[in-house]
Amino acid sequence: MSVRKAGTARAALVAAAVAAAVTATALTAPATAATPAPQAAAATSGEGAAHHRHDAVREALEETVRAGAPGVLVQVRDRHGVWNGSAGVADRTTGRERGARDRYRVGSVTKTFVATVLLQMEAEGRLDLDDSVEKWLPGTVRGHGHDGRRITLRQLLNHTSGVYSFTSDPDFAQKALGPGFLRHRYDTWTPEQLVAVAMRHEPDFAPGQGWNYSNTNYVLAGMVIEKAAGRPYGAEIERRILRPLGLRATSVPGTSAAMPRPSGRAYSTLGADPNDPATPVHDVTELNPSLAGAAGEMVSDNADLQKFLRALLTGRLLPREQMRELTTTVPVGQGGVRGYGLGVYVQELSCGEKVWGHSGGIHGSASVVAATRDGRHTMAGNVNGDWVGLDRVLEAEFCG
Repeated sequence: MSVRKAGTARAALVAAAVAAAVTATALTAPATAATPAPQAAAATSGEGAAHHRHDAVREALEETVRAGAPGVLVQVRDRHGVWNGSAGVADRTTGRERGARDRYRVGSVTKTFVATVLLQMEAEGRLDLDDSVEKWLPGTVRGHGHDGRRITLRQLLNHTSGVYSFTSDPDFAQKALGPGFLRHRYDTWTPEQLVAVAMRHEPDFAPGQGWNYSNTNYVLAGMVIEKAAGRPYGAEIERRILRPLGLRATSVPGTSAAMPRPSGRAYSTLGADPNDPATPVHDVTELNPSLAGAAGEMVSDNADLQKFLRALLTGRLLPREQMRELTTTVPVGQGGVRGYGLGVYVQELSCGEKVWGHSGGIHGSASVVAATRDGRHTMAGNVNGDWVGLDRVLEAEFCG
C-alpha cells in the first residue's frame, strides 16, 4: 500500500514519485537505534562477465544498506539469464542474510494484479471500464462531495477519480500506520470501513479534473471485482493470474498476519526520523493486511513478480484492446514518472531509459518490479525497511 504523508505516518510515493513505503511499529522489543544495521557483502549468482555486468547494481545494493536499509534483495532477468543480488540482512537479531527466494509484502504492486483482473472482465463483457462506480457499488461513494455516479471504473484505476485516500486520514494514519499500530496491528478492516474513512473528507478534485494517488480507488476496484464475480477479489486473482502463471510464491493473505516461508523480518521506525540515533527500529513483520486490502495486501517474491509483469507486458494476460487501455497513461508530473496507466506506470530514468511497472510500500517493506516495454529486461527488488527505497538500484540496473 502506498500513501501520502498524513499525521505522524510516514510515506513515500510509488517509484520515485507515485508511491512507496508505509511506516509502522511492532510488538517486539525495539532494536537499539544507535547500532547500525548489520551488513553482509552483496551476494550474487553468476561469474565472469555476469559479475562485471552487475557491478553498478552491486554497489547500489551496498549503498542502500549504508543509507540505513536493514537488507535489500534484487533479481534481474535479461538476455543473459538470471542474476540475484543482496546486501544487508533479513534478520537483525540473527544476522541471517537475505535469500533469493525470500517472500515479502509487495504493497501497491497489488494494484497491478487488481487492474489486470478488471481488464480481463471487461474483455469478457462482464463490465465496462466506463461504467460508473455507482452502477456496481450503489450508494458506496457518497459524502462530502463524493459522488459515485460521476466516477468511472477507469478513473479508479488511473487515479483520476478525485476520491480521497483513506490512508491520508489523520486518525487512520495514527491508528493503522503510526504509533497506534502497536495496539492495532491485528485489527481487521473491511473494505467498507476503509471507504467510509475516505468519505469523511472532501474529494481531492472533480472526477477527471486532475491526478492524485489514492488507495481508496483500488479498495473500490476490489469491491467491484467481488460484485461482478460473486467471489472475493483475491479468489479472482488466484484463478485468473496466480494459477495460470504458476506463481506459487504469490498470495492474497486476507486477514492472515503471518508471513509464509521463506521470508525475513520487516522493520519500521514508525514514522520517526531514521537518522535520529534515538529513534527505535521495530519489527513489524506480523500485521493484518486488511488495513491495505486491494490497495496493497499481497505477498510475493522477486521471481514471481517478474514473471507476472513479463506476462502482462507481452500480452499473455490481456487482449490487444485491453493492452491498449492498460498502457494509455495520464500525466503525473512528479519526478521521473511520465504517466500512470491502469495499475502500471511508465518511468523515465536518468539515462533516458523508460521502464514500466509499479512499486509499493507497506509496513517494513518497500518493493518494486520494473521492465522494458517489450518485457525482455526485468527487475524486482525489496528493502525490508520502509524508510529507504530502491531508486538507486533501479537506476543502476537499467542505466548501469
